[in-house]
Amino acid sequence: MKIGILGAGSWGSALAVLLSEKGYQVDLWHRRKELVDEINSKRVNSKYLPGVVINKGVTAKINLEETVKGSEVIVLAVPSHGVRDLCKQIKDFVNCEQYIVNVSKGLEEGTYFRLSQVINEELSYNNVYVLSGPSHAEEVAKKLPTTVVVSGEKKSKCEYLQDLFSTDSFRVYTNPDMIGVELGGALKNIIALGAGISDGLGYGDNSKAALMTRGIAEISRLGKILGAKTETFAGLTGIGDLIVTCTSMHSRNRRAGILLGQGEALENVLEGIGMVVEGVRATKTAFELASKHECDMPITAGIYKILYGGYDPKDVVTQIMTRSNKHEIEEINSLYYYGWN
Repeated sequence: MKIGILGAGSWGSALAVLLSEKGYQVDLWHRRKELVDEINSKRVNSKYLPGVVINKGVTAKINLEETVKGSEVIVLAVPSHGVRDLCKQIKDFVNCEQYIVNVSKGLEEGTYFRLSQVINEELSYNNVYVLSGPSHAEEVAKKLPTTVVVSGEKKSKCEYLQDLFSTDSFRVYTNPDMIGVELGGALKNIIALGAGISDGLGYGDNSKAALMTRGIAEISRLGKILGAKTETFAGLTGIGDLIVTCTSMHSRNRRAGILLGQGEALENVLEGIGMVVEGVRATKTAFELASKHECDMPITAGIYKILYGGYDPKDVVTQIMTRSNKHEIEEINSLYYYGWN
């Protein structure tokens, strides 16, 4: 069985290692020939996944058609803003029997689409599935215990993908709430930027705990408006992904936030990180979505001011801390049962 992974960044490469070690033939596509040559000749990806050996079950390719054709499962592992263009490029090569699994986390600017919606618009005859959760690529590649979620419209196919990806160090759950799974993965990057800014300002554990707790509250608030099940945000793709992204130095979003909190300009921060910081784009999109739906998201609005309005982070913190008083219990949504359609 062949699996095609489109995108040889850290996450795409880590999944290639995981799947190839299960005995699958993995074709790993990337647009840069020098990276493809490095993987095939040296069995490493020094830029995106240093210190990890990529076994011979993985073949890096620069030809998209060769990668896609004959693959039973196609994994999309490019940055969120590149998903639509990639789907346009593969449209003539895919067929309706292939599984499309998206592992990128973000929202499309302008349309405010979740990435599954972007993919469905371009590849309308394919069923799209999402793999998401608290999963740093570096740790997955080193076989450190990790747990994620696969989501999609058909339970049986989610269970097929659950079995395909699962190993003794990579546990996969299923969840029918694709809206919630995708929103949790996209919006937590915004809060992780805030956690980094807090660290950069020299604030403590109290500050971060408050930020994360109130962050998941506003993620849930917008998610409910957009049709998600609020209990999804209490799971792996909500609070789980939020915890790992807000607390780890593997997180590009947190690292970027630390530099912003220390007074670095955004353009210098992004250049220094050297890889996509999804939270920057997500902040703009979420802020506009929240405004459109009149959804109260003070942390997101504050980070938007820092990124796009040139506000001093300390002033933004003061504005958030001195808002009108609230009753926490009134904001807690009651849980309700949901199941597969």
